[in-house]
Amino acid sequence: MAESSVASTSQQTDRNSDEIRLIRAARQNPKAFGELYKRYVEQVFKYLYSRIGNVPDAEDITAQTFLAAFESFDRFREEKHFAAWLFSITRNKAMDYFRTRNIATSLDNVPDAPVENDPLSAVVQSEQVSALSDLIQSLTEEERELLRLRFLAEMSFPEIAYCLHRNEDAVKKSIYRLLARLRNQLEVSNE
Repeated sequence: MAESSVASTSQQTDRNSDEIRLIRAARQNPKAFGELYKRYVEQVFKYLYSRIGNVPDAEDITAQTFLAAFESFDRFREEKHFAAWLFSITRNKAMDYFRTRNIATSLDNVPDAPVENDPLSAVVQSEQVSALSDLIQSLTEEERELLRLRFLAEMSFPEIAYCLHRNEDAVKKSIYRLLARLRNQLEVSNE
């Protein structure tokens, strides 16, 4: 277990140092911002699609997010929190979208994973996805947001904490408790 923790920490350190290198390159040459775009565009799109529920609008807001990030990049100061800063912009763009349209969507609008050819597996998977979707819909918006940031945006605990202006340990505990609660509820519904 200690080896996996060390490996995970090492991977995070490598990711952070690579990201800092990209940020510094983008500060020197605006064209280098494209590498940051490549690194985060899929995560930003998944997050927005999970909130908005349709591809064209999610694509438009993804583009708006990166344009806003590019335009305000000179004001970005904390190199170790780029993802949190970017997702703060992303969340604001999503809120603007909902404010102008006064609508909301759910996490179950995320593209489905491919289903195997086995019909029984497909039925079981479909039932599990449906049960999990129902459980997720019963969560508060704050709880769903934690799941979006952690699993769709693929943010680390420190990034989520920075983005939400919360304590890292509190974020970590909230997510772990939420996952345990969902797991227990899913097990009960499958009995």
